[in-house]
Amino acid sequence: MDEYYEARNRMVEEQLLNRGIKNLQVLEAMRKVERHLFVDKKYVQEAYNDSPVSIDCSQTISQPYIVALMTELLSPNKDKKVLEIGTGSGYQTAILAELCKKVYSVERHTLLAKKADDLIKSLGYKNVTIKVTDGTLGWQEKSPFDAIIVTASAPDIPEALIQQLKNRGNMVIPIGSHYQQSLKLISKRGDSYISKTICSCVFVPLIGREGWKE
Repeated sequence: MDEYYEARNRMVEEQLLNRGIKNLQVLEAMRKVERHLFVDKKYVQEAYNDSPVSIDCSQTISQPYIVALMTELLSPNKDKKVLEIGTGSGYQTAILAELCKKVYSVERHTLLAKKADDLIKSLGYKNVTIKVTDGTLGWQEKSPFDAIIVTASAPDIPEALIQQLKNRGNMVIPIGSHYQQSLKLISKRGDSYISKTICSCVFVPLIGREGWKE
């Protein structure tokens, strides 16, 4: 048992259960994955706080509640193949790896992708593949996906991601302006989709051909 085990327990009890996260597998994954390993050493004491934490390349590791909420919305299970847009530190990637059959993750910053890949492998995950590319274009060769999670905000839903989502699959994505977004749950239905607004949120921008310009 590591020294942050109790901090993770408190995080789950106070930040997740108290806010309505119910999926037992998601709660267990959040209890298990050592969030402090995914932040710079100078921020280790902030790793289990109820807030985002800065990482390299002007990006962030999302607030624990948002990670849990977005994961729960995907209804993860061991049969699912998931696409993650925005690897970042690799924390959300590791949570997904605990819960899903295969995780494909796209990151546009080479530094972040390399660090996350090294850490994910060192932790023993064998069901994660990370690629450096424009996340707004998804990962066509590995599609279709049972679920897609987008950890940066877009002005609209990238068409490429809709195309790569399986029929009746779910996507979670923040949509809005640079400064304020709505977290959307997208459910694909044939050639169209249903969009449900979950909550307000603030994410870093999704840069790319079908997102924001750099």
